[in-house]
Amino acid sequence: MDSDSTRLHQLGYAQELRRTMSGFSNFAVSFTIISILSGCLTLYGFGLDTGGPAAMIWGWPLVGVFVVLVGLGMAEVCSSYPTAGGLYYWAAKLAPRRSAAAWSWFTGWFNLIGQVAVTAGIDFGAALFLNAFLDLQFGFAATPGHTILLLAIILAVHGLLNTFGVRLVAVLNNVSVWWHLAGVLVIVGVLVFVPEKHQSASFVFGHFVNNTGWGFAPYVFALGLLVAQYTLTGYDASAHMTEETKNAATAGPRGIVNSILVSLVAGWILLLGLTFAIQDYDGAVNSPTGVPPAQIFLDAAGATTGKFLLLIAIGAQLFCGMASVTANSRMIYAFARDGAIPGSGVWHRINKRTRTPTNSVWLAAAGALVLALPYLWSATAYAAVTSIATVGLYVAYVIPVFLRVRKGAEFERGPWHLGRWGRPVGVVATAWVAVIFVLFMLPQAYPVTVGTFNYTPIAFLVVLGGAAVWWFASARKWFTGPKVQGTPAELAAVEEDLRAV
Repeated sequence: MDSDSTRLHQLGYAQELRRTMSGFSNFAVSFTIISILSGCLTLYGFGLDTGGPAAMIWGWPLVGVFVVLVGLGMAEVCSSYPTAGGLYYWAAKLAPRRSAAAWSWFTGWFNLIGQVAVTAGIDFGAALFLNAFLDLQFGFAATPGHTILLLAIILAVHGLLNTFGVRLVAVLNNVSVWWHLAGVLVIVGVLVFVPEKHQSASFVFGHFVNNTGWGFAPYVFALGLLVAQYTLTGYDASAHMTEETKNAATAGPRGIVNSILVSLVAGWILLLGLTFAIQDYDGAVNSPTGVPPAQIFLDAAGATTGKFLLLIAIGAQLFCGMASVTANSRMIYAFARDGAIPGSGVWHRINKRTRTPTNSVWLAAAGALVLALPYLWSATAYAAVTSIATVGLYVAYVIPVFLRVRKGAEFERGPWHLGRWGRPVGVVATAWVAVIFVLFMLPQAYPVTVGTFNYTPIAFLVVLGGAAVWWFASARKWFTGPKVQGTPAELAAVEEDLRAV
């Protein structure tokens, strides 16, 4: 056996998934899910109303610094425990023995729901942008019903690709990196050279807009940080893909950190290019397409070129959603492998021909569609999905980082580690997540009505309450955390059975 399979056996699992992914491919999955051409553009309209250019342009590097610290803390733990379970497995290994199962349970559920919400948010953004393009090109009206229909089609395609086109998905993830980087260069290049006029530097870096109804500017600026914080999520995918990655104990951590760093630089360039190119601020905010970046493309570059730029963004978002379904399914597979999901035997089942968790793929896609359905009745209720994705994922991200801080010198480092900086980085990362946890629960518009209410606290309480009720009523009696699949001989037998197919 190679060192990766040996380490996986030490962690208690058989090598069921096919380990063919390179370090670059591992990075590509996380970079694709972060997708600056998805998160930045999908929430750009929110940013225009909530702090405007000043909040978005300065908020991006501010949030970025703390996201890097969270990523560094996660990467160090990933190196010690390179397994598809990721966060909930780490929590079980780092928590005190008596409470390890509980820490693992709640971390896993926050991670699972956060990932499903991220998948919903990504593919919803793709559906929204695609609907805008189809409206412009063919008159396919941008209505909630049409957007949800497109979302269902997109999720079905992503499910099929992850079921039958496994090798193609790996290739597309690699292509996606260059699509994103080249796409940002093309979009920014067009927005720099084509428009006859641009906004001033004072406008881009200093213009503050408050259409929230709140009168306290620092509060509005803080709310505007959601644009960056929501975009910079999903990099736990590198951890969930470690059982399919060569040299996982170093490639996984590098995938986490490098995907954040590259996204930070490219994302800021994209935001600057887009904001300098605004021709009509109010026209972009109230765009008939329902997509402010699309209106900026059209105003700045004309109808034909604007549609071309819109297609570049849609392509990136489709890549992003595909990778999100991949990572989400691996987390569901791992959590089900340890018996933590109803019907675990079904969701843990491996397709022996493709060596992928096919059933988990379709659960991820179906869950994302269900989360998006409230958009048919209320855009505000759906907006909570972006917040619950951010809050749910970052709570799951920081729990193992916090437990690693508590572990102190007893923490067993992997080959990739932070040395003496491990604990200070973990402390700051934990404090930052505590701040955004409170911040993104707060009302985003005033006056607070049924139509403007921030439903994130309710969504979060449903997740927390459901997990807690299930834990105390039943799971605490049988969920013991990550399971050992068998003896070394039994693990080898499982692997031999899969190789025989």
